[in-house]
Amino acid sequence: MYLIGYDIGSSSIKAGLVEIESGKQVAVESSPDREMDMLSRQSGWAEQQPESWWQNLVTATRKLLAETEVHPSDIKAIGISYQMHGLVLVDKEQEILRPSIIWCDSRAVSIGDKAFEAIGPEHCLTHLLNSPGNFTASKLKWVKDNEPDIYERIDKVMLPGDYIAMKLTGEVCTTVSGLSEGVFWDYSKKEVSKEVLSHYGFDESIIPELRACTSSQGILTHEAADFTGLLPGTPVTYRAGDQPNNALSLNVLNPGEIAATCGTSGVVYGIVDEPVYDNQSRVNGFAHVNYEGKKDRIGILLCINGAGIQYSWLKHQVAHTDTDYPDMERMASTVPIGSDGVCILPFGNGAERIFGNKNIGSHILGLEFNRHNRKHLYRATLEGIAFSFVYGVNILKGMGLDVDIIRVGNDNMFQSEIFSRTIATLLNCQIEMVDTTGAYGAARAAGVAIGAYKDLSEALKNIKPSAIYEPDLNDSGYQRAYQHWAGCLDRVLQKSGVDGIRHAHQGEK
Repeated sequence: MYLIGYDIGSSSIKAGLVEIESGKQVAVESSPDREMDMLSRQSGWAEQQPESWWQNLVTATRKLLAETEVHPSDIKAIGISYQMHGLVLVDKEQEILRPSIIWCDSRAVSIGDKAFEAIGPEHCLTHLLNSPGNFTASKLKWVKDNEPDIYERIDKVMLPGDYIAMKLTGEVCTTVSGLSEGVFWDYSKKEVSKEVLSHYGFDESIIPELRACTSSQGILTHEAADFTGLLPGTPVTYRAGDQPNNALSLNVLNPGEIAATCGTSGVVYGIVDEPVYDNQSRVNGFAHVNYEGKKDRIGILLCINGAGIQYSWLKHQVAHTDTDYPDMERMASTVPIGSDGVCILPFGNGAERIFGNKNIGSHILGLEFNRHNRKHLYRATLEGIAFSFVYGVNILKGMGLDVDIIRVGNDNMFQSEIFSRTIATLLNCQIEMVDTTGAYGAARAAGVAIGAYKDLSEALKNIKPSAIYEPDLNDSGYQRAYQHWAGCLDRVLQKSGVDGIRHAHQGEK
């Protein structure tokens, strides 16, 4: 017997199969073969056609069934993970009204900033744990203001995962976790935020029915079964945004546990058991997959836009054509800790929330042409990105999060021993690498609501680390290098006019 999980990304759609009894990850397939198209009709805009997510889900499912030869009747439940914060609008016939405004679209920034001041910073932080910012609610307000004819036809507002669940089941529903990522959820009152709806002029009827993340979301329709090759009546029993689901995939469910990932951008996601917030609004709080009833489980998410993209840029613009990442790691390992004085600030991927939404740019400091070469740049970049993670985690520690173990996947920059050991040493924590994906995590979670597992902990019991990075006992070199980097960052922040948010490297009280 099996479970199938989907990961609805902005680049591709993945489908993963897990065997129920053993918990074995059987296979994963993706579609399309190249990255999905992204529409950008104006600077700062980013849209996708929801229909393309569905079409690629169908393709990935059929590829998975063909590869594994698993009979559809042996697939007992479906789970969904999806790109967060996207806006999907449907009418009463469940027809799409416009392309989805996805997570990286920035058109609603000023709308969210004005709402933050109008509703009140204290109310937003204590009740929403976020500024309305550039999240789903603010994107909907943009549609209301700029496309009133479309707005008038809206029956329900959905997130990308809600849309996929609708295509599979014909039912329109959402989750508290989903509403929180759209900044529609009031944590104090444990209900849809009337203040946000009132400020933006939204009627509550556009909010879909609420379901728990691990619960019945509907059953597969005959039409959806014909498209996918799955069996009609197969239950959809789980959905969550990609970052909460990534944490679940790494068995990060309880207070004090932390998940991290570092691809183009970097994310640290820690679990707390009460609503907490940062006075400077540098982090986001979202209801975790096991937020329910009287049990608060909230994910505090810190995002660093400038992370792996700096290392990727270095590979493509500085390294020799035939140099790959393992080559860069080997060369970097010959350079001492601190990169012989070269310091890189990796913040060249747009505005950083940890710096008050300022774009301070990437900086290479201390470079000496007669002394340094490519290998110094490789190490300085790995260290600079690692230092930015430490800087960010110190913000979370200042909010009361304990950091003893960080769990990570094995498909991003944490594959670098230099990168991982630098973080582990400076934070005095273990980094556990787990061989899993979001699609596999969604599949496992889908087993809870059908009784295959008694709870999420049992569903994830076979998640074991494939590698562990321990702190280096001799940490003095790392500390000196980090303090030098932090001093360089402070000087750049001062020049950039970023006031009142420096010194996170010292920890916060």
